[in-house]
Amino acid sequence: MTEIARTSKKKEIDFTKGRPLKLILSFYWPLFLTSMLQQVYNFVDTMIVGRGLGDNALAAVGNMGSLFFLIVGFSFGLANGFAVLIAQSYGAKDVEQLRHRFAATIELGAVLALILSTISIIFLPDLLRFLNTDEMIINDSLKYGYVVFGGLPVGICYNIAGSVLRSLGDSKTPLNAIIASSILNLSLDSLFILVLHTGVEGAAIATVIAQVVSVAICINSLRQISMIKLSKEYFRNDFQVFFELLKNGLPMAVMNSITAVGCMVVQAFVNGYGVVYTASYAVCSRYLNLFMNPAGTAGNAITAYTSQNYGAREYQRIKEGIKVALKMVLVFYLLLGSLMIFFPAQLADILLDGQEQIALVCIFLPRCGIALIFLNVLFVVRAAVQGMGKPMLPMISGIAEMFLRVFVISFFIGKIGFKATPYAEISAWLGALLINAYALHVNLIPLLNKQSKLESTISEIQI
Repeated sequence: MTEIARTSKKKEIDFTKGRPLKLILSFYWPLFLTSMLQQVYNFVDTMIVGRGLGDNALAAVGNMGSLFFLIVGFSFGLANGFAVLIAQSYGAKDVEQLRHRFAATIELGAVLALILSTISIIFLPDLLRFLNTDEMIINDSLKYGYVVFGGLPVGICYNIAGSVLRSLGDSKTPLNAIIASSILNLSLDSLFILVLHTGVEGAAIATVIAQVVSVAICINSLRQISMIKLSKEYFRNDFQVFFELLKNGLPMAVMNSITAVGCMVVQAFVNGYGVVYTASYAVCSRYLNLFMNPAGTAGNAITAYTSQNYGAREYQRIKEGIKVALKMVLVFYLLLGSLMIFFPAQLADILLDGQEQIALVCIFLPRCGIALIFLNVLFVVRAAVQGMGKPMLPMISGIAEMFLRVFVISFFIGKIGFKATPYAEISAWLGALLINAYALHVNLIPLLNKQSKLESTISEIQI
């Protein structure tokens, strides 16, 4: 019995064998629940801040969203890029290569955490000024940001640990981690904000403490997988191992950060119109993140599925998995897009008090709801390309997203007001989808044709 076979316990899934639909769904549901719990936590956290501290405090926390996406998105992209190669090693059944890549991931992650945390704290005031943050909320934004970015190493550790677990087909441990941390987080939110009246910094402190718990659960699970147990020799990696990881991880990280820059520019234009626009846009972003989450999770599942099968050279299985995921995201679009289109006022009323803010949300949600299918398909297509270890065109698509967002918001917000914000999003989705669809075609089709010819040749020989 091989070491991989011996250590593949029920928490881990080998995507290279079995029915793609069954495998993807068994992996997807814990992953989906994990992601939904994170979104529900963010939603309830926003509600606690808004109801407990008011719309201005909500605007201050929401104002940090694009900055947080810039920094955390970079680290998340790197972690996912590293995990793609780990999954490919798993699919290829190359244990030695897997261990060296895992050890190098730990080393690079430690350096990354220190650098990003330091830079984000030093430049936080400048970044808030770049966003045209209103003086009414800038102090709360700083209080929240310093705590969250100070605890960034904890978040990066969770991203890396969770990404590695998912690359091995384990989506259950991250779910357990999020359940525990979400319960703790919301409890601490209520304690700090509603009982102790600490302000927005209380929400940030609660987040960091809860993340420590999630990290501990993930690390404990990783330590129990003998396939990736490391000795000192595996930390003596040569330059080639680090280069391979960075070659795949940096484009994915840059893609996330460039996308975040585009969101920051949109945020800056929105903030220039006052706190009412800022609070409304914060709620729009919360709901958009919530409703795109099921499709985004399908994309994460396809990344792991594709990576393992690419390592095993099972290219036809990649095609079958993509078809499964596209059917899934179509269902999500019909359900969640309908909520955005037909019930925007009811959704806005949950988080906001002001009628002017609610009216602005009713401009954003229906328009994005109609076009949500483009974003859903983008998640699947881009994830498949990245899972094959081809991150360059997805990175270029991130650049296209940024330019489209910036162009639309800068050109149209002065002419049509808040309506420019949904159009900026939709144009970015369409541009990125076209580029990633092309990338999938040029990378997958030749492999499928080559595999088909090989199978035909083998069949002829057998006859």
